[in-house]
Amino acid sequence: MDGFLTFLVIVAVFAAILGGMAWIAARARRRGIGDSITGPWDEIWHPTAHQAHIEIREQEERATPRPSADDK
Repeated sequence: MDGFLTFLVIVAVFAAILGGMAWIAARARRRGIGDSITGPWDEIWHPTAHQAHIEIREQEERATPRPSADDK
């Protein structure tokens, strides 16, 4: 019985850690700060997603030229 209880505690702790990580990631993405929190994780385990985040960030930083007053 002690072995089963130990196993149950380990599984519960593992589930709590994974659930907490998922909650933090969802909260960060809702607030728009997901890149700073999940960026290192994506860079290690999903490099193409990290490259896509870099490209999106670069496109957002590019400013479209405003039309001059002489343009019609």
